[in-house]
Amino acid sequence: MDEFVPSPPHPAPAEPPPAQARPWLSILIPVYNVEEWLRPCVASVLQQIPALAPPQRVEILLLDDASTDGSARVMESLAAEHAGQLRLLRHARNAGLSAARNSLLQACTGRYVWFLDSDDLLMTGALRGLALALDQQACDLVLCDFTVVREHTQLKHRLRGEHHRHTFRGPARQRLSDTSLLLEGLFAEGKLHTWSKIARRELWAEDLRFPVGRYYEDLYTSPELALRARSYVYIPECWVGYRQRAGSILATLNENKLKDMMDSLVGLPQRLHSMQPPLSDGARFAIAHYIARSYVSAARFIARRANTAALHTCHTQLLASLPMSPAQLIRQYLRRGWFWRALRLHFWLRRGEGAAA
Repeated sequence: MDEFVPSPPHPAPAEPPPAQARPWLSILIPVYNVEEWLRPCVASVLQQIPALAPPQRVEILLLDDASTDGSARVMESLAAEHAGQLRLLRHARNAGLSAARNSLLQACTGRYVWFLDSDDLLMTGALRGLALALDQQACDLVLCDFTVVREHTQLKHRLRGEHHRHTFRGPARQRLSDTSLLLEGLFAEGKLHTWSKIARRELWAEDLRFPVGRYYEDLYTSPELALRARSYVYIPECWVGYRQRAGSILATLNENKLKDMMDSLVGLPQRLHSMQPPLSDGARFAIAHYIARSYVSAARFIARRANTAALHTCHTQLLASLPMSPAQLIRQYLRRGWFWRALRLHFWLRRGEGAAA
């Protein structure tokens, strides 16, 4: 098992082999204390490779981030069972998900990159679907949908549409190059996780890495990935099975996590300002609405704990991340007849402003 020291924030990528020798796809799986779910995850990838036609080289990299359970033993067992098909890496000490993903990026050599969480699954037909999509619509970025995997699925979960969660709101199965349309569709659905986006390796340049030591790491990187994509295609098929389990970030919220959530898009307006052609009104609204919803949720959580300093920080982060003024956003709500949203945002803006006193 190759050893990595925990990655710095922006490690240099590995020098890729000649184009003809590069794998078609790198699947990158960070591993930490997932002994129970790791084998099904890896099996869901391996079983699909023989179905690819013509045969495509798929590079599968797993990195153990100093697990304290039996995850490393499972990795070694899988590598022995599937000789030559898995490449194992490890961190000498635990460094977190962002650092693990950064090290995997540094080590991979595929033409396309697909992150897969080690407790999730690659759904049947996903690799074949990706190969077909890229064969028909060669592009920088491919977006896919996902399904929620639960140990016990109840009627309420089906009614919520968990069997098919969409990640993009816009044209499907078309090669597109409109960055505003891409950003609008992503933020309108609000599904900015990395594992539903397969990117050409070159998009992950040296200056784009996951923020080490932060929660909501995908919110820091997915908008930038979209800004760098010159072409993209959305395939409305469930290629990932997202495992819902206790202990997730959303299930264990605290003020530090909410601070990272709000901080993730600070500075985005400056990045959008330099876009050519300029950002569309539809994209500007979708981004502002997404951020405002996040702010209202965070502010409500913080206010229940009577932490005025944290509420003021949250309000400051909101103002630094909105691509339009709060007053402009409220007017947009009113024009759409979204009166409750307008009133709620206005209320929490007042609370955030008052927290500074």
